[in-house]
Amino acid sequence: MIASFWTALVGGDFWWVLVLKSAFLVLFLATAFAYLTLAERKVSARIQLRYGPNRVGPFGLLQPAADGIKLFFKENAGPSNRDRILFFVGPSLAGAAAMLAYAFIPLGTNSWFGYQFHWDITHANVGLLVILGVTSLGVYSLFLGGWSANSKYSLLGGLRSSAQLISYEMAVAFALIGAVILAGSLDLEQIVGSQQHLWFIVLQPLAFILYFIGAFAETNRLPFDLPEAETELVGGYHTEYSSMRFGLYFLGEYVNMVTVCSIATALFLGGWLPLLPFHPFDWIPGPFWFLGKVIALLFIMMWVRWTLPRLRYDRLMNFGWKVLLPLGLLNIVITGAIVAVRA
Repeated sequence: MIASFWTALVGGDFWWVLVLKSAFLVLFLATAFAYLTLAERKVSARIQLRYGPNRVGPFGLLQPAADGIKLFFKENAGPSNRDRILFFVGPSLAGAAAMLAYAFIPLGTNSWFGYQFHWDITHANVGLLVILGVTSLGVYSLFLGGWSANSKYSLLGGLRSSAQLISYEMAVAFALIGAVILAGSLDLEQIVGSQQHLWFIVLQPLAFILYFIGAFAETNRLPFDLPEAETELVGGYHTEYSSMRFGLYFLGEYVNMVTVCSIATALFLGGWLPLLPFHPFDWIPGPFWFLGKVIALLFIMMWVRWTLPRLRYDRLMNFGWKVLLPLGLLNIVITGAIVAVRA
């Protein structure tokens, strides 16, 4: 019974394989977070026709390390009348939820010496549902951080984040249902396998656009960064945070970017399947295809941030409820009808 429970929980991996994959995941996401900050500054510099970080290390490659050292040695200050427990829980939950969600995302499979190795920590037949549930915990981290600081600006940012994330989570979920209907499963590996002959972005272009727009709101990225809105709220929910507590919110945002781009890759861009199904490309491992597609989507997110202005808050909410949500429902109805007729 214990063996069957362990197999169902971790997909049959040995315990030491699970430990190694967990350590690799934490190191991978921490490194991705660090160098996404550098990449974003480089992309913004190119768009604004200026130089990005280029002083610390060759081509500025050690700038993330310098930023990390600076955060570690900054004073960990906070308001004297804050709720000390919740003030600590907020950023901790942001970083933990962001990393936990990525544990269920499959990057590919390899067979080595008869052992089927899965590039994910754990496998669930409702993996997509689990990821959506874990990422929804992020709203608690933002609201707790904003409320516990006992600051008006932080509280406004927390309230905005609660309304925004709850609203756009529904739009994001509706956009994903079309791909689930086509694959007939919530298992991410089966969804990727269903795209062997044709990626779902071809069959579900509207769903992909709706999901990617909602992903900007879910990750608080411009033009949907109303919970932070520097010119209005001085930084929003993390106004009173400093040192590594601020860094954990920063980490949560960038890891969530990786997560939403990975979900888009798995559901719409064929996951680890090659871009061109020709023999000369067969030698490239699946995880490299997966990460290449994720990097392309991350670049688009950075490009949009430094191109479009911030929306007004009432227009942000109207866009979510009156545009994205109805279009998502329409896509579900059309997809379901087509699948039912073809069946």
